[in-house]
Amino acid sequence: MSALPQRTRITILVAATAVLAVVAIGYIRLAADRTTTAADTTDPVTTTGDRATIASGPRLLVVSNRHLATVSRRDPRGPRTVAKRECVRVYAAAGTGVCVRPDSPWSYHVVVLDRDLHEKRAIPVPGLPNRARVSASGRMVAWTTFVGGDSYTSSGFSTRTGILDTRTGALVGTLEKFAVTKDGHPYQAADINFWGVTFTADDNRFYATMSTAGRRYLVRGDFAARTVRTLKENVECPSLSRDGTRIAFKQAIGADPTRGWRLSVLELTSMRVTPLAETRSIDDQAAWLDDTTLAYTMRDSSGDPDVWSVPADGSGTPRLLVPDSESPAALG
Repeated sequence: MSALPQRTRITILVAATAVLAVVAIGYIRLAADRTTTAADTTDPVTTTGDRATIASGPRLLVVSNRHLATVSRRDPRGPRTVAKRECVRVYAAAGTGVCVRPDSPWSYHVVVLDRDLHEKRAIPVPGLPNRARVSASGRMVAWTTFVGGDSYTSSGFSTRTGILDTRTGALVGTLEKFAVTKDGHPYQAADINFWGVTFTADDNRFYATMSTAGRRYLVRGDFAARTVRTLKENVECPSLSRDGTRIAFKQAIGADPTRGWRLSVLELTSMRVTPLAETRSIDDQAAWLDDTTLAYTMRDSSGDPDVWSVPADGSGTPRLLVPDSESPAALG
């Protein structure tokens, strides 16, 4: 089959970007409309503030009513500890946390937290927050936002993905500055976008999604070398397993994001893809709870979020894990 004409590829890219932007705006506005105080929720909640922690332990980290919260792994639908810290996205590992803090409807900071939720660094970010991650060691922090104004897209939206090395202070505000190798050859294009970083165990290499010319690719990056290399097409929002052998991701149905996404797992050695038992369209960067289970956000017809889980091998059935919450991460 011959390659698509350039105009057709750009049209597809614009359409896909517009869909992502609409979803992001809807999520943020829905979150903003929800009550922002723990006292207004009907769930059993303990608002502690000073006692909240993201130290390693048998708990899950989530966003609950736009606040950082934790729940017990043994009783995820039970009482939750809700911090005073307001966040629209969270993640944590090894005592380091990231909270995307809203300052106004269109202004946010990426805040790096210690285990007791004290602020270590705050970085202003453009646009609407969409993804956030911390490496397993707690050293590296990444985030993605939707932004406007790029000339190559008539929809007015694209993404910015940044990475911070908390040990050295090295900050990359956008991966678009990295050198790209696509299909084995150096590649440059004005429409390159990145989102959904996940780190390997060495804190230097990472995986992410790159889009260009209407297509989306899994890329492997090298933070120190400032390079990325494409690995496989139609892989979005990767999440590396703890043993480093598999990547959970959302796969566009028929390679068309306008048709929705199927949560799947990629075996890195064989590049074999296993669709998971969750058949609803999932627009999230799934989180590994352990070696066998994934957690992710699913919104109901009214737009309210819940955290669900599903086995990572394609078996079983999805189950509700933490109601009225989103942005899950395992703390231990």
